[in-house]
Amino acid sequence: MSKTERGIALVTGASSGIGLVTAQALWRDGYRVFGTSRKPMPNTPDGTTMLICDVTDDASVQTVVDEVLSRTGQIDLLVNNAGIGLLGGAEESTTEQAKAVFDVNMFGIMRMTNAVLPVMRRQRRGRIVNLSSILGLIPAPYNALYASTKHAIEGYSESLDHEVRTQGIRIVLVEPGVTRTSFEENITRPDRPLAVYDTVRGDAERLMREIVAKGDAPEVVAATVVRAANAASPKRRYTAGKAAGRVRFLRRFLPESFVDKNLRKFNRLAD
Repeated sequence: MSKTERGIALVTGASSGIGLVTAQALWRDGYRVFGTSRKPMPNTPDGTTMLICDVTDDASVQTVVDEVLSRTGQIDLLVNNAGIGLLGGAEESTTEQAKAVFDVNMFGIMRMTNAVLPVMRRQRRGRIVNLSSILGLIPAPYNALYASTKHAIEGYSESLDHEVRTQGIRIVLVEPGVTRTSFEENITRPDRPLAVYDTVRGDAERLMREIVAKGDAPEVVAATVVRAANAASPKRRYTAGKAAGRVRFLRRFLPESFVDKNLRKFNRLAD
């Protein structure tokens, strides 16, 4: 199969974890893949042309889109994967830190999307896959700001899909559960920690380490992204992994009190 047969894909945050594995999965599926990272990489992943891009910078985003266009003349698929985590009590972060998390996770998606939409509109075709999370569906104690960005991505993506669908463009969401990625690389800690949260924050971090170690392989998410990218009639949302599917079912169909009780039990929080 020709590696250009599927088209041109651009994957943000492709230096490690889900982004790296997704870029490789798309290449194997027949895409010509461009990936982004904030810093130069010592080794280039197989099948991926890596470019430097800071999704918090408008000029950097436009530069990387222009570079892909200069090399290929088109962009058929954008996978918005770049993101950061934040673990701690909601009030332990200053508004400046909260803005920084939104700047990457939410406004980074908006910048990339706004840069490629004119390209896709001219082509009369295109697919944008936004990486959300099951934490975009449920409350997330000690992950409130991170979960807020994912809730925002959900609303933005579904709304935008309605706006651009008649232009030949579709916006879809992929919602991973907990995935086995590097905990230390992807987590940020509060910039104004409060003593009242020291014990529970430590418990939350230990629980997060446990569930990350037992989480889905990044390949599970990558396979879901490929499916969402290629679907002739895409769904708005694709859960990645069995746990994510169960959470989505619980949230949609079971009483709120039941979900609340089980969420506190899972997070080992006292009633």
